[in-house]
Amino acid sequence: MAKEIERKFLVRDNTWRGQGGGKRYRQGYLCMVKERTVRVRTTGDKGFITIKGMSVGATRSEYEYEIPLADAIEMLDRLCERPLIEKTRYRVSNEGLVWEIDEFEGDNRGLIIAEVELKEESQSITLPGWVGQEVTGDSRYFNANLAANPFSKWE
Repeated sequence: MAKEIERKFLVRDNTWRGQGGGKRYRQGYLCMVKERTVRVRTTGDKGFITIKGMSVGATRSEYEYEIPLADAIEMLDRLCERPLIEKTRYRVSNEGLVWEIDEFEGDNRGLIIAEVELKEESQSITLPGWVGQEVTGDSRYFNANLAANPFSKWE
């Protein structure tokens, strides 16, 4: 079984900028229930479909497959729930780990989240200075929930 072990944090400042170029992502959800999500995503000239199970701590099942770009675009345009998630993802190396920093656009503009994938939940990490509050266990920050309840609508 494929597993994703990931911790998420808010980003406190812009000192991470300039350490790597960004890639645009466009993604939408075909299924968003507590037990699973089914996501379609495009980045560059590639399309993907991803199935994720329910999170237990920082771990969940994840299966991702490349699909034809034209199919991914059509699913995003015709089948996925609205609003879509639009973001630019930056990759920054720090202390032997690669951090993925998502700067959201559209209905989630203003939100910047840093994620780091781990080999095991108990793995020790050193937080870069630009990393703020941990939000791993806060389901509001799951991309599927940002599609259902965008950051711009939070009080």
